[in-house]
Parts: sequence; structure tokens; C-alpha cells
Amino acid sequence: MTAGNFFKPAFGLRTTLAALLILAGLALSATPAAADFRLCNNTASRVGIALGYKDNDGWTTEGWWNVSAKNCETLLKGALVARFYYIYAVDYDRGGEWSGQAYMCSRDKEFTIRGMEDCLARGYDRTGYFEVDTGEQRAWTVQLTETGEQNLQKPLPGLPGGAPQGAPLGGGAPPAAAPSAPKAPAKQ
Repeated sequence: MTAGNFFKPAFGLRTTLAALLILAGLALSATPAAADFRLCNNTASRVGIALGYKDNDGWTTEGWWNVSAKNCETLLKGALVARFYYIYAVDYDRGGEWSGQAYMCSRDKEFTIRGMEDCLARGYDRTGYFEVDTGEQRAWTVQLTETGEQNLQKPLPGLPGGAPQGAPLGGGAPPAAAPSAPKAPAKQ
């Protein structure tokens, strides 16, 4: 064997090294588990969902996600950026709603609304959302349940007309909530 051939790897070894490098690259670029904000509709009805949250640009409300009975929907994709999120839901089939005392803007048709002040003056509805405390987790799933299964919703303290811009909306309902008595969505 000559000195030149001694340091030259065999073709099979070169191919194996290239394959290992490709596999290592794929392993490093593999996506981590999803970190999303999801809602599961554990009722026998179709529900409409509106969501409120605060991000780097301020308060936003969005709607409507239509979630069929016994199904889940991802409302926000990616790692959560806030501790508190706010939900308003309507039972399309039997009436009723899941609501709370955190007042934010909404409307009957699809919407994305920046800010939560002066809803009526800006041509929107003023709607009571219930609070979801994620405990600063990266991912969270809210479970909507039937009336009587788990009525854990509590009023939010200190929010008669909504919190001032930028103020935390503390207190409130745990992630599972049952609808109030059947009625049409409140429009104020």
C-alpha cells in the first residue's frame, strides 16, 4: 500500500460518513412539539369561539372559530406569549354562552379588532369574555363542557367595565368552563 492510498478513505466509508452527517442534520432540525393555544368542544353542539389576548402590540380580539361537537381547534399557533387569554363562546345549536366579566370588543361577523377600549363608539359589540390563566405555559388547551358537568366559571374581580389599557385582567375562570343558562349572546 502506498502512502497516498493509506490516508484516502474507501468509497463506502465516505458514503457512510456523508449519510451520518445528513441524518445528524435532520435530527438537529427536527421541529419540537407544537406549543399552541387550543380549544376542545366537549359538548354535543357546534360552538363559535372568540379569543382575546395581549401581545407586544397590545390587546387583540379575534373571532369566529366554528368548532363542531366533540372536536378541538388550534386558535393560536406557536409558543404562548402571555399568561392570560380570554374566551367568549356561543352554543349555536342549543343557545347559551360561555362568558365572563372581562369586557372586550367583538362583532357578529369574522373579526380581528385591535384594542379593547370604546367598543361601542368604534362600532363593535362589548362582550364579556372569561379568563384562562395558562400559568405561563408554552401550550394550553381549554375544555368547553356541557351545563352541569363542570360549572367552574367565577366572576372576575374589579372589572365592571373592563380594565384600563395595559392593565392585567387578573382573577377568573379556570380553563374548563360550562355555559350559562341558554340565552342569546349579550349585546351591550
